[in-house]
Order: sequence, then C-alpha cells, then structure tokens
Amino acid sequence: MAGIVHIGTQGWNYDAWVGPFYPPRTRPAQFLGVYARAFDTVEVDSTFYAVPSAKTVRAWADRTPPHFRFALKMPQEVTHERRLRDAGLVTAEFFARARELGDRLGPVLLQFPPDFTPTELPALADFLPTLPRDVRCAVEFRHKGWIYDGVLALLAEHGVALALIEGKWIPRKQVFALAERLTADFVYVRWLGNREIVDFSRVQMDRTRDLEAWAGVLARLEKDGRTVYGYFNNHFSGHSPASAREMQRLLHQSPVDPALIGEQMSLF
Repeated sequence: MAGIVHIGTQGWNYDAWVGPFYPPRTRPAQFLGVYARAFDTVEVDSTFYAVPSAKTVRAWADRTPPHFRFALKMPQEVTHERRLRDAGLVTAEFFARARELGDRLGPVLLQFPPDFTPTELPALADFLPTLPRDVRCAVEFRHKGWIYDGVLALLAEHGVALALIEGKWIPRKQVFALAERLTADFVYVRWLGNREIVDFSRVQMDRTRDLEAWAGVLARLEKDGRTVYGYFNNHFSGHSPASAREMQRLLHQSPVDPALIGEQMSLF
C-alpha cells in the first residue's frame, strides 16, 4: 500500500507573500484559507511562543478543509525553558488546546536548542512516556551527539519520530541514512536554510539539485507506505511556497498555480 507525502511551509502569515503567492489585496485574515487551496498541511510556529487560545485554534480549523493537517510546535517553555522538567501542566494545556483542531491535528514537533545535549538524556527518557499515544510526535535535535543507536531505540520505544533536517549541523548523507532507520509510523522533514535571507517575496537561491535529492528519498518512503509531513522554511531558498510547489511537482502532485488561487477567495 502506497503512503502519502504532505508538503507545506513553516507558517503562512507573511505579508511578503502577497503578490507572488497570495493574490494582490489578500488580507491577513484570509491568508490561511487561501494557503489551504495550495497545500494540505502547515507547520504552526506561533505555538512555540505560547499556547494559543481555544478560539484561535478553532478559527484555524474553520478556515481550512477537513483533509487539512496542522503540525504544531511544542511551546518553548517545555523544550527550552523547563527543558522537559516539571513541564506537565503546560504540556497538558498544550495538548488540550491542540485537540480543538479535531481531525485536523497533525504531528507535534518538539524542537530543542543546540545546547540541549545528550547530558539531558534522563529528562528526555522521563518525558517521552508522558506524551499522548494518539498524537504523532517528533523531536528535532540540533546537537549531533544525539544521533546514536541508544537514542534511536528510545524514540522507537515510544513511537516518536526523529525529525529529518536539511540544515548546517548535520550532513545530508547522515540524514538520508536516518531515513532508513525510522523510529515511528510517520516521517517528519524540515528544510531550513540561510538565515541571512530576509526578503521572503522571491526565490534567491537555486536549490534544484537539493530538492531533486530529497524528492528521491520521499518517493521511496511513499512507495514503502510511509506517511510523510514536510515543511519548508523561507530561508531555504527565499520563498517557501515556491520550494514547496517544486517539491510537489517532483513528487507528481500537481501543484496549484498561484495565479489560480485567488479565483474564489471565500472557499470555506
């Protein structure tokens, strides 16, 4: 049975996308609904900074079709400030709010800072069993010391995915090898990039070869029956909708032409 690859971007609320992606005069309140005409998933960055209100979460659901999936970042209070210790209350509050999305809730990402090193393994081992089993969760490490058999076994024990990253801290060859050693029933991919890029209205780096290499990996995962969630950052090439659409094309997913997105602004 073939899998499915969901491709989207990291966030949707960018004024610089009006014109090149969102139709001219699209208002911020319309961004998400228009975005959902082109992609079936998005990674929400705002939940990293604070647990959203129930009203906000329900509004996200109301502006998207039933098949749409939101990937939510765990609040930084859990991953960066408390570093997984004494984080039960905020974690419970976060998941309670996430469930307001209903079937639109996709995976949850725990993104750790570079100084979260393997010395924190006891905290990770204590925290993972507290995660709800009915929500797909992934972890993103930014310290290479985490990539070893014992940690992979720990993640697999709890069905937690190791996020596959296109970034500076880990060689792509190693990332592609990890794609053969999955620890969960789904795959989470994040394409990062050059933080010096600040204009998000256009592509500024040709990443064609990089996209083609990744497309080969994603196609194999799809053929093997895996569910994949992949999200592009604007810093990857300068304009993440273009990168995401190109990946859709490489995976034969028939991307939506931005010129056609605005034909019906009130779809939902």
